[in-house]
Amino acid sequence: MTTKLLVFNGALRMCGERKLASLTENQQGRHLLDDEWADGAVDYCLGAGQWKFAKRTVEIASSTSVSPPFGYVKAFDIPTDLIRTTALCSDPYLNVPLLSYQTEGAYWFADVDPIYVSYVSNGASYGGDLSLWPEEFNLFVQSYLASKIVETLTQDEDKWAKVYKLAKKYRTEAASSDAMESPTTFPPPGSWVQARRGRSVSDRGNRSQLID
Repeated sequence: MTTKLLVFNGALRMCGERKLASLTENQQGRHLLDDEWADGAVDYCLGAGQWKFAKRTVEIASSTSVSPPFGYVKAFDIPTDLIRTTALCSDPYLNVPLLSYQTEGAYWFADVDPIYVSYVSNGASYGGDLSLWPEEFNLFVQSYLASKIVETLTQDEDKWAKVYKLAKKYRTEAASSDAMESPTTFPPPGSWVQARRGRSVSDRGNRSQLID
């Protein structure tokens, strides 16, 4: 199971530094990693993809305390754990994208109520739960952290370039692995398959024709 200590030690290993015995150890690398973690390193990595382990879908009713003075008639609070929006729709099945809306500050404005939003979350039960991280994402976070601290630790630009390249590689691998978790989709049958079923291309509009 992924822990913060394992993430930190993975990042230090990529920098060529010794590992930590604990998260309270007085070591330069640990202090640098603490700073990057506090500055939003994990949020940055969560925002780099539409990670399924961090995805959350909610129904949001319009705000009772905010009334737009003109234009769209409804205001909706943007979730505080939102990192990246993946879908904003007018139906609970996320089949009908909401194409007419506006984002201002901490609100979305629209004319429908409620709205349904799917997004990457940094909440404690979503992206903020390290135990949910796939190994590929774990390596991406480790390498991103390493790329942020390695030059300060080593004063070696070549090592920074290698770690930065590694971070890009792990990001690509994490995204590819995440995409493989999507439901299987099937392309529409081509004309040859349709012909084998007893239906020509010109018969596409004839729904009454029987298929052998």
